[in-house]
Amino acid sequence: MGRAFEFRKGRKMKRWAAMSKAFTRIGKDIVMAVKAGGPDPHANSQLRAVIQNAKAANMPKDNVERAIKKASDKNTENYKEIIFEGYGPHGIAMLVETSTNNNNRTVANVRSYFSKCNGQLGTQGSVEFMFDHICNFKIQKPASFDMEELEFEMIDFGVEEVFEDEDGIVLIAPFENYGTIFKSLEENGYEMISSEFERIPQTTKELTPEQKADIEKLLEKFDEDEDVNHVYHTMQEDEEEEEA
Repeated sequence: MGRAFEFRKGRKMKRWAAMSKAFTRIGKDIVMAVKAGGPDPHANSQLRAVIQNAKAANMPKDNVERAIKKASDKNTENYKEIIFEGYGPHGIAMLVETSTNNNNRTVANVRSYFSKCNGQLGTQGSVEFMFDHICNFKIQKPASFDMEELEFEMIDFGVEEVFEDEDGIVLIAPFENYGTIFKSLEENGYEMISSEFERIPQTTKELTPEQKADIEKLLEKFDEDEDVNHVYHTMQEDEEEEEA
């Protein structure tokens, strides 16, 4: 198994751990998808992908339909995706992905979190190069299935890793291959459970328990902010934390 597999295993879909935050994030994704390509999922692949992720997060169908209807209203504000880069305490690089309808609020909040926790908000490009941007897809395991055959089939579309998860098959590829792979899976009749983007740190830094506690304080502040979708960092996490 490759580095992407180990990273994914460690995180164990922590982004969906807080159900209310997951629903808020998906709601924003729906707004952005509808504003970009319309409310019909049959004609909007971005919206189809978000709806799949909503199902994977157990978001009620009524919630999804209400979010699509609300997003279709021309008076509904759109969200903008903004990435912040910086350093937490002890030299830990951090990349913060946000979706916001108020850029000034989000910038001020992110800057204050770094500052209050002895970190520093950086400039664009200051840490992003330290992370590999990947996409991954989870699909239902077909009734008739050969892992080696699937790997050979998908390698032409840029897939770098294929492995079985507890409830499906996961395919991992560079971020730029997302559209091609998504289209291929649909055209070949694979049932997709979810699709998403992640960033894998190229190297990690080991900290003492006391230093890790400092990082956790900063991560908690980000986790409490509804504008923040994901935070990636270069702190090495031990197995006990990873399996939590």
